[in-house]
Amino acid sequence: MKTKQFITLIFFTVFASAILFSCKKDEKEETPAPAPSPSPNAEFVADTNSFLSYSTWTIQATKFGKDPALGAAHGGNDSTVTRQVHFKDGQSPVNGKYPVGTIIVKHSTNTGNTLNEVTAMVKRGNNFNPTLGDWEFFMLQPDGKIAKDANGVFMRGANLMNGMCGGCHAGAAAKDFIYSK
Repeated sequence: MKTKQFITLIFFTVFASAILFSCKKDEKEETPAPAPSPSPNAEFVADTNSFLSYSTWTIQATKFGKDPALGAAHGGNDSTVTRQVHFKDGQSPVNGKYPVGTIIVKHSTNTGNTLNEVTAMVKRGNNFNPTLGDWEFFMLQPDGKIAKDANGVFMRGANLMNGMCGGCHAGAAAKDFIYSK
């Protein structure tokens, strides 16, 4: 009789242990894995909504008057122009480089607000344009929507990077292509 009770006790102990071990195993499997580190190939592709509230972002710099470095860029480069440079979320460089997803908008007006030019830069990443630090350049409408040229093509990317935007900003390569911060 004692042997039968002993075998029954062992059976229930093993059975109970198996159930407990099985539950613990399920709990471990349900615990989410930690989030992966950001990929060095991360990419941020801005769309027309990316800039809509730029006027509420931190103004990082305000410049007045003619800027000899601009030449013909940023229309109305004369003694009456005011340029405000907005950084989304007040972003700053990290170890000398701006993170992927950084958005910077420059809004230029002149006396009487007759000029309303809005330009932008976005740190796109993923080797989008390694020659210019992976920045993409934009022309915007005053409301922050991406402007279109006469053919209805959005004014962004290669036509601006290979033209005056990239040409000028290459002069600030040591500061990750940013003049204002």
